[in-house]
Amino acid sequence: MKKYNLFEIKMKDINILCIIIVVILLIVTSIILPSYSTSDINFIQLLIFAIPYFILHEIIHSIAYVLCGANFKNVTYGAHLEKGILCCSCKQNITKFNILVSLLAPFIIIGIITYIIGIVISNNLLIFLSIMNIGGSSGDLIMFYSLSRLKKFEFSEYDNPLAFGLYTDEDLSNKKLRGLKYIGSLDTLEKTITKKITISKTSIIFFIIILVLLIIEIIKYIL
Repeated sequence: MKKYNLFEIKMKDINILCIIIVVILLIVTSIILPSYSTSDINFIQLLIFAIPYFILHEIIHSIAYVLCGANFKNVTYGAHLEKGILCCSCKQNITKFNILVSLLAPFIIIGIITYIIGIVISNNLLIFLSIMNIGGSSGDLIMFYSLSRLKKFEFSEYDNPLAFGLYTDEDLSNKKLRGLKYIGSLDTLEKTITKKITISKTSIIFFIIILVLLIIEIIKYIL
């Protein structure tokens, strides 16, 4: 009998992998492009480009979901910075192929491809943003690795932004999936969609602080 096997992402593992990826890429970049330096990237540039770049990451996830068969009405977005995440959730059952494509899409498009472009044109800002995005894709990469090893299943996210369900007749309770923690099983999965975009109070405060800092920096630049 099919059930939803619920898994939660281990943020500690994700953060460690993110740091490792970023450090390695910075070292590799300095070898490939000796002239590379982040010293010419100012604070205003980071504020202007970094946040939209990470938001674009989630938008690409959603585009991939829809192109691979999901209904856009079941796709939601969220900012939960107190948990260290921006997220795009697909609250319907989708195929293994769909989730694997969706997990890799931002990593490849605005990670690998833009990194290569940045190296070719020697654009330090684009290189830096690409490295940050590749590091930020650590959760996607861990999920891709773990889910690709499983047999046929249907994937669905629900009201917990750090968890998801795998709908299958296989018992996954004893399955060791790197970076993922088994948290139980359910016959049905609650997939409430009350808002298309959900932003936590902490995230709102963070965005306000960033906006104020941006305004201050712009005023300093003008004066």
